[in-house]
Amino acid sequence: MVQTRRDFLKGAFGASALVSLGPVVPNFLARAAAAASARVTNDRVLVVLQLTGGNDGLNTVVPYTDDEYARNRPTLRLPTSELHKIDSSLAFHPRMGAFLRLYEEGCLSIVQGVGYANPDQSHERAMRIWHTADPERPERQTGWLGRAVDAGRSSVRTDTAAVFVGRISRPFGLNAENAVVPAIKSADDLVLRSTFPSPTSQAAASSENPLLRFVRQATVDARAMSRRIEKTAASDDYPSLGLAGDLRTVARLTRADVGIRIFFVELGGGGIGGFDNHANQLGNHCALLGQLAESVGAFVDDLKRAGLLDRVLLMTFSEFGRTVAENGRRGTGHGAAAPVFLVGSKVKGGLVGPHPSLTHLEKGSLKFHTDFRQVYATMLACWLSLDSTAVLGRHFEPLDVLET
Repeated sequence: MVQTRRDFLKGAFGASALVSLGPVVPNFLARAAAAASARVTNDRVLVVLQLTGGNDGLNTVVPYTDDEYARNRPTLRLPTSELHKIDSSLAFHPRMGAFLRLYEEGCLSIVQGVGYANPDQSHERAMRIWHTADPERPERQTGWLGRAVDAGRSSVRTDTAAVFVGRISRPFGLNAENAVVPAIKSADDLVLRSTFPSPTSQAAASSENPLLRFVRQATVDARAMSRRIEKTAASDDYPSLGLAGDLRTVARLTRADVGIRIFFVELGGGGIGGFDNHANQLGNHCALLGQLAESVGAFVDDLKRAGLLDRVLLMTFSEFGRTVAENGRRGTGHGAAAPVFLVGSKVKGGLVGPHPSLTHLEKGSLKFHTDFRQVYATMLACWLSLDSTAVLGRHFEPLDVLET
């Protein structure tokens, strides 16, 4: 017997529900399905922050005592007196005072020289490589975080839920084979606004139709998630910055404890991205790094006040660094290796690996010494307790950057 969608919904929710369903059904069911996959046993949270456009790592973590830095950047070199010094040779950009504070508190690690062999310097392809974690097959159709979601869903221990928070299209890295990862702009996007009745947990489990049973249970879970979010207030102690607002949403959803283990946020605006500074780099890069440091600093402070920082680890990445030498337009070209930041109370803090040489270069760019998939393996295996080999396709040795 053929069953129409109307018959199916009537069986799932009752005839009275059909009056108010309207166009909300597809979105509601998608959110409900996402909520159904959010039951977890490991409550650690990973926040992945994309710096779109190719962040200039050399003016982010500055080798201020290296003569090659000054020689190659006659207009872009940053005044030593304005830097936030990490040690006797390295310092943060002048706008990154909040990062120095986190570093001194032991909540920030700087993984230096991160990249991969034979780096691609096309924005689209390089970003696809970081998203797929597969330089040999960037055309594959799933992202490393999407595969992590799938791995968690198929595990006997836990399901994994993920979400993108931001204003651009959902990043490819969240593409999964068996799961749907939603994109939202605020926590309120996960709050149900429909008025049709919800089945009880007992009714959800009693149906003989597996599909009806799934939808009923998903509805119960979605309503429970919605209530938790509605009861959880967001902190007001954030600067009025786009990234800060997105991290504020992440903090609210973490406090609501709705089972989301992976959050993805972005700075730079998507596409080619604001970090692609081929001309007049100083001002634009300054503003972006200020937004990065102030937003992450406020996020960490919020989680500390809520007693949640032990559960959360934030990592940054960008598709590539920039060239060592500036060009004739007071900007830089597409590069290779760059630093990755890890933020949280469970990081060991400090510098990880040496700063790459400014004289032994690869096509004018810093050479990598730490494969980015080692960072990913650390996030997957050591933080999320997932099988990193299954997600990444082969074994990569995790970094010794987290407290046990």
